[in-house]
Amino acid sequence: MADNHTATITLPSAPASVTAARRHVTDVLLSWGLDKDADAMDRLRLIVSELATNAVQHTCGRSPAFTVELRLEDDARLRMGVTDSHPRRPRRLPAAVQQDNGRGLLIIRTLAAESGGRMRVTPAADGGKTVWVELPWLPVPAG
Repeated sequence: MADNHTATITLPSAPASVTAARRHVTDVLLSWGLDKDADAMDRLRLIVSELATNAVQHTCGRSPAFTVELRLEDDARLRMGVTDSHPRRPRRLPAAVQQDNGRGLLIIRTLAAESGGRMRVTPAADGGKTVWVELPWLPVPAG
């Protein structure tokens, strides 16, 4: 029978929390058997960085904290979600050539799709939302 694992951390909506979220995800994934040098590790760190940055920057002070949740389901599927209490759903902004930001969702969707996964947004119980990324779990054993 396969194991299911979960890990959750709640952080203040502050720029330093993006680094803390990335560190937490790295530590959890390492403990679940993903090699620190695996391409998947880099991809997941980038995804959580983008999601956490969005939770900090785009909630307009209406979400004092955000939560990062990891779920490994049946050792086959990894779900990573970032929840904030702001009711506005994320919007993909037009990516103008000179634009410095607004590409986070595009990056997340592209990385998820390239990995055989997807991104979706679900409402949270407090009126906010969770942005989920679901990917196949393909750990590379440490060598």
